[in-house]
Amino acid sequence: MLFGRKQTALIEPEQTLPGRSERPWHLSEKHLVLGTPLVTDTAPAGHEVAIFGLGCFWGAEEIYWQLPGVWSTSVGYAGGTTPNPSYEEVCSGRTNHTEAVRVVFDPSVVSYADLVKRFFEVHDPTQGMRQGNDVGTQYRSAIYWTTPEQEQVARELTEVYGAELARRGLGAITTEIRPASETPYYYAEDMHQQYLHKNPYGYRCHANTGVPFPA
Repeated sequence: MLFGRKQTALIEPEQTLPGRSERPWHLSEKHLVLGTPLVTDTAPAGHEVAIFGLGCFWGAEEIYWQLPGVWSTSVGYAGGTTPNPSYEEVCSGRTNHTEAVRVVFDPSVVSYADLVKRFFEVHDPTQGMRQGNDVGTQYRSAIYWTTPEQEQVARELTEVYGAELARRGLGAITTEIRPASETPYYYAEDMHQQYLHKNPYGYRCHANTGVPFPA
C-alpha cells in the first residue's frame, strides 16, 4: 500500500531479487505486548509454531497476540525465494514472499484448528493476490504448516469453510497451503514488529467475508 506497487502474479524463482546472506537489521529481544522473546527460532517445549499470510501483517499480528494460549508472535516474509528480503523488496513483488505472521502457541490452551478458524474469519481467503484495497502478491492468503497434523487440519478446515462460502454464493478459496520447510521465514524489520502496539491508530486491513466458521 505504501509504495503503490501492484504485482499480481508470482515470477519465476530465477527472476527474483538476490537478497543477502544475513539479516541486516537488529531486532528487539522482547515482544512488546507479551514480554516473551521476539525471535523464536526454537519453540519452547510443548509449544507449536503456525505461520499464516492474511494481508497486511500489522493487523494480522495484533489479532493473534490477543488470543489466549499464544506465547509469542512476530511478523515476517514467507513463501518466497529472496533470502533476507527487505520490506521494500517484498512490496516490489520481486521476491515472491507474502507478508506473514508467525505464531508460537500452547496447544493445550488454544488448538491449531482454532487458529485456522480465526484465520479464515478475519480475512477474505477468496481474493487471490489482494486483501481489500491492498493489491499485490505480498497480500495473498497462505497457510504454511509445520507438522503433518497441521497440514491435515488446514486442508480439512479449508474444505469445510470453502463449502460454507459456496453455500452462500461466494467465491472459491485461493489460500496457498504449503509446508513451511519449503521456504524459510524471514523476520521483518523491527519497526514492523508489534506495529499496532507502537502505533495504536495505525493502518488495519481486515477485509473479510463476514461468514463465521460453521460449527
